[in-house]
Amino acid sequence: QVQLVESGGGLVQPGGSLRLSCAASGSIFRIDDMGWYRQAPGKQRELVASITSGGNTNFVDSLKGRFTISRENAKKMVYLQMNSLKPEDTAVYYCNAKAEEGPFERSREYWGQGTQVTVSS
Repeated sequence: QVQLVESGGGLVQPGGSLRLSCAASGSIFRIDDMGWYRQAPGKQRELVASITSGGNTNFVDSLKGRFTISRENAKKMVYLQMNSLKPEDTAVYYCNAKAEEGPFERSREYWGQGTQVTVSS
């Protein structure tokens, strides 16, 4: 099994910044794409950003320029730097990874438990 643990969420004022971290552990042969999703109350979970093992990134257009995603492959970590936060960014943020547990295993999708981000004055 692969475990993903997020950290770094919390309460921040509008215009502030937060950095989310996600650590992958467990039976990991290879991690392919990693990413962040978010789910606001009453809304569907949506992609925020993703990054390939080679560093290619994909962002929701509305978040480009405010959010940055990065990863450290050797540490099995992915990060989300969030700047100029707005109240509408309030959501539970989930780490996501597509990984293989062995050389002959197919890629599976894994999720973290989520970390709450609240943007409010």
